[in-house]
Formats: sequence, C-alpha cells, structure tokens
Amino acid sequence: MDDYDALDGDSALCVPLADTAQRLAVLTLEEAHDLLALLVAVAQEGGSMSVRAERLAREIAARIPSEN
Repeated sequence: MDDYDALDGDSALCVPLADTAQRLAVLTLEEAHDLLALLVAVAQEGGSMSVRAERLAREIAARIPSEN
C-alpha cells in the first residue's frame, strides 16, 4: 500500500513529540490536494468531524494553488 504498512499503530502513538516533529514532511502539492479532497468529503458527510474537516479544508484551500 505505502511505506507505512509495517508500522505498528500502537507503538506509533508512543513516539515522543520532539521526535515526531522532526519526521513530519512538507506535503507535495498533489498530497495537499488529496488531503483537501478528503477533508471536503468528510465535511460533507455531516458527522461528528464535519465541522473540523470543513475548517481545515478552508485553511488548506487558502494556502495552496488551485488544481486548474
């Protein structure tokens, strides 16, 4: 699937914050558009995370160029 298949989800939750911050990569433009599409889909579902997803989608959309 991706490079993260071998990660144990439980152990990943225990990574110290300082170490995690160093491993966070900047998203490519394509990844940012994919994330934006996912957030818009979650926002449209109307579930418990829809308000957060909509807010994050607006923030990301304001920061990245359009796909067109």
